[in-house]
Amino acid sequence: MKKSKVLSLAVALLAGVTLVACGKQNKTGSADKQVLKLSATAPLDTIDISKATGYGQTGNVFESFYRLGEDGKPTAGLAKSGQVSKDGLTWTFKLREANWSNGDQITAQDFVYSWQRTINPKTKSPYSYLFSGIKNADDIVAGKKKSSELGISAPDKRTVVVTLEKPIAYFKVLMAYPLFGPQNQKVVEKYGKKYATKSQYMVYSGPFKITKWNGTSNKWSFVKNNQYWDKDKVKLNKINYTVVENTNTGYQLYQQNKLDLTPLSSQQVKNLKNSDQFKSYPYSYVAFLAYNFNDENETNRKALNNVNIRKALSLALDRKTLTKKVFGDGSSVPLGFVATGLATNEDNGQDFAKEQVVKDTVDYNTKLAKQYWQKGLEETGLKELKFNILASNDNANNDALTQYLQSQYTKVLPGLTVEVTNIPGNSATTRARQGDFDIYVSGWGGDFNDPITFLQIMTSGTSYNYGKYESQAYNDLIAKATNADANDKAARWNDLVQAAKIINQEQGVTPLYQQTTAYMQKSHVKGIIHNTAGTQWNYKYTYIK
Repeated sequence: MKKSKVLSLAVALLAGVTLVACGKQNKTGSADKQVLKLSATAPLDTIDISKATGYGQTGNVFESFYRLGEDGKPTAGLAKSGQVSKDGLTWTFKLREANWSNGDQITAQDFVYSWQRTINPKTKSPYSYLFSGIKNADDIVAGKKKSSELGISAPDKRTVVVTLEKPIAYFKVLMAYPLFGPQNQKVVEKYGKKYATKSQYMVYSGPFKITKWNGTSNKWSFVKNNQYWDKDKVKLNKINYTVVENTNTGYQLYQQNKLDLTPLSSQQVKNLKNSDQFKSYPYSYVAFLAYNFNDENETNRKALNNVNIRKALSLALDRKTLTKKVFGDGSSVPLGFVATGLATNEDNGQDFAKEQVVKDTVDYNTKLAKQYWQKGLEETGLKELKFNILASNDNANNDALTQYLQSQYTKVLPGLTVEVTNIPGNSATTRARQGDFDIYVSGWGGDFNDPITFLQIMTSGTSYNYGKYESQAYNDLIAKATNADANDKAARWNDLVQAAKIINQEQGVTPLYQQTTAYMQKSHVKGIIHNTAGTQWNYKYTYIK
């Protein structure tokens, strides 16, 4: 979620919603003490759901048909019911009685207006691609049809009908994403250019509403929305946010009982991991090396298009050392391109990540790495290579990561020289989009709990396939999963497993680590719901004990 700055933004979404809670522990849990203090690494960039690049925090102020509950499962939201037709092409949602934070009634037309506003190319929504599969969405994004032709209608005030071009297996969980929530047209038109530029120029549909945010604020608050349909379940009266720029400051505030939860650096993890207040929150973000298959350097292009060279680059890496010793922050070794803990096979309970495994692809095996390396050099007629690794210095892990890559490759693979370019995130992303790199430290975080959220980005022609990986067999399997087998759960799952095995076998990208952030959390903060994809943090049921 996130995807204009794939690596840095996914990490920002994870770290930027850090929780911190009230300074004085309240043993009674009385209403006046139900204040949670949270930290963020940067100010909110926008509160316009049509233009947001993620909803880590704001999923608590904007609600869609559903909310994400425990284990990423959709739970009750603005829809009191949702039904899908037998062919999987028509969804009908019945709305409950609910109001906006200003007292206006939330109606079906608010959903129609919101979707049409978001998908309009003039809005420039970074998430418009998630509407793909809804009738006419792709043509609207391409400018071939009007946004009014999108497959959503409101037969009456309480009914929303969505028409799909093909069944979407993950559609229900997608409908928990605030991107698909309603917007109040009257409010948008009332404020015009001011809309969403300050917290008062917005109305809210979720458990909380925002106050004291002006677009650049280092402090803001979520306060309980007393117009919320399920307000009786909301225990917190307020969530105060403050920008805390580094983990040392955060931990000092935590020790002073001014924060109840604060993220930890790698060194802090090593010192504090045995504390009973230590807690890890995993995220479905996998960092990986993207190879430039269209590299302007003819020698490097030839090398990077050789599967044995790519396998050697993967097998030369000791990911256990990388995650445990170099990072030490709780991050884990990935089993392949798709994150662990993202999706589970309904038939056998197996994690998709385990089903995608291909032996000798992300293992540490220097002997085999050298064999693949020599074979690749022989096949390409090359004797030595010089690669430049491009990375964003906005990510705290990347300096240590690129130093490790440089050292390990030089040590394990004879004839390989590695240079590193660490530059600001925007510049790195721009270069990656332009294909100006040999190897790029990239990554992806899941928008929802389905393998397709990872696998779709590596099909031919997608904007996030920076290295231009190309596999017709892979493309065909993804197309089959999203079309012919879209309404057959078992067949679709198998298509996705086989596609994942192809990209893992070929090392179309080389997975490095799966992100986990470690925290210190005070024991009196209860009821936080954290998910590994989509709206990660749900405070609806949080309270101070």
